[in-house]
Amino acid sequence: MSQVKLEDVDAKNSKKARKEDPLRENLGTRRVPKLRMANFPDADDIVHQGLMEEERGPKAVDIVLVNPPTPDGGYWIRTQHRVGRRTRENMVWPQVSLAQMAAMLHPQHSVAVIDANAERMGWPAFAKKLDELKPKYYMTQVTAPTLENDMYGCFLAKARGAQTIAFGTHVTPIPRETMRPYPALDYILLGEPDLTIRDLMDVLEGKVDQRPDNIQKIFDTHDPMYEPAYNEDGTVDLHKMKGLVWRKGEEIVVNLTRPFIPNLDDMPLPMHELLPWQDYRMPLIKGPFTFIVTSRGCPAGCTYCIKHVSYQFSVRLRSAESIMEELWKLKNMGLNNIHMYADLFTVNRDQVMELCQRMIDEKINLKWTCNSRVDYVDEEMLTMMGKAGNWLISWGIESGSEQILRHARKGAYPDKAARSLQWARNAGIKNWGYFIIGLPGETEETIRQTIDFSKGLPLDIALFHVAAPYPGTPFFFEVVKNGWFRPGTRWEQVDMDKGTVLDYEGLSAERLLYWQRRAFREWAFRPGPIITYLKMLASDISTVKSALSVGLQTLSWQANRD
Repeated sequence: MSQVKLEDVDAKNSKKARKEDPLRENLGTRRVPKLRMANFPDADDIVHQGLMEEERGPKAVDIVLVNPPTPDGGYWIRTQHRVGRRTRENMVWPQVSLAQMAAMLHPQHSVAVIDANAERMGWPAFAKKLDELKPKYYMTQVTAPTLENDMYGCFLAKARGAQTIAFGTHVTPIPRETMRPYPALDYILLGEPDLTIRDLMDVLEGKVDQRPDNIQKIFDTHDPMYEPAYNEDGTVDLHKMKGLVWRKGEEIVVNLTRPFIPNLDDMPLPMHELLPWQDYRMPLIKGPFTFIVTSRGCPAGCTYCIKHVSYQFSVRLRSAESIMEELWKLKNMGLNNIHMYADLFTVNRDQVMELCQRMIDEKINLKWTCNSRVDYVDEEMLTMMGKAGNWLISWGIESGSEQILRHARKGAYPDKAARSLQWARNAGIKNWGYFIIGLPGETEETIRQTIDFSKGLPLDIALFHVAAPYPGTPFFFEVVKNGWFRPGTRWEQVDMDKGTVLDYEGLSAERLLYWQRRAFREWAFRPGPIITYLKMLASDISTVKSALSVGLQTLSWQANRD
């Protein structure tokens, strides 16, 4: 008979006790482990490698040029050398500047254009389009009222591995303070972007030696000091690239300014075929329309004009022959409505007269519109323009007060306006007048003067905007100097159409907006303008929906009275 040791009995009893104790089954009764140093897993390299090695499908491109989705889903006006604003007139602004840059890059660099504004594309669809195109580079329009919105597009592109590039009238005067708060933005192209984007792409992609003769000619003639941005050992040195703003670690580097392209005829014709041109619309026009750039720059000195940020006082003309070549291209695409897009279409009388004569002689049979100043026309020229197919001119009239116009350095005074507009009307050309409420020196009396003046002009359409001090204009610096900015102003509020950032002594922002709406109301709600609107409805059934939309938007805007 075996002996049972006492310690064995104790062990068995202890085991039995543990089994019978339910807390022993709860692991939470154990002692808490000592605090150790964190050692988090690092998957960055794997994820980055996966992003870089992700297969690029047949629709993938080197660069996508974008007019991104708009802040509120409505139609907005944005372009290379203009400011941004929402359009109450349902105008869908053709993105010819993007088509021009596409032509500068093609075919050595594969290009796609997204005009989300024209295609009514929201951010989810836009992101899906980026997934499809998988661009290496992403280039976007940027304007003051759409700044945060436009930077969201850079964020989406950057998250997909693209290098991001911005251009436009907002980033040119404030490059550092655009780059600093938006780390998703890699590059800014200062001023005229057409040649800088070609230079940047060629250098980064190693294609400088693949430039065709026509592009190389522009590089050779625009800057006698030009050289590709390479070091002697062949490595890239972005310090040498004029017109570029870029990041060097934590530093934001602003390079030397790039000279303007001297001869616009040297540039290839814009690739209009990449644009959704069937979606471009303008009031009073049946069917689609598009732009053709006839010149760049304006010699006038208007202090509020964004020209001080874009082409300044330079004026460069395209030849009538070059313009006709592009007009025939558009005609053959099926476009019969053209807007002659320029800072000032009538800046050179000889160019306008030769172009009109060629249009008549070649029987191109296009309907076209343009802009002008009342002091850059004469009766003979307007008659010739009417014969060549011009049917509408938009005039920058701005104010009925000579005092206000002198302060703004407009140079075109009220006495010339009635005469020039009447000449146009006699030539069968409709008149579209633009006015600005709230330029420096404005009072309720001068606003009243402008309203009365507008009602006495032979106008078919009139729009009244509130003065907007866009960054870089002399008006902007005057507003800063005098403390006329409303406290807490954000760039998205600098908009000539839907709000104001100005607070003058004796004329508050609220009063400016009140007078803007009142001015339009007094001008529009009269028999003449109402008949014009009804004729627009009756002239073409296809414009009814747009015309009604414009009317409803205007009534909604007018309902927001102070």
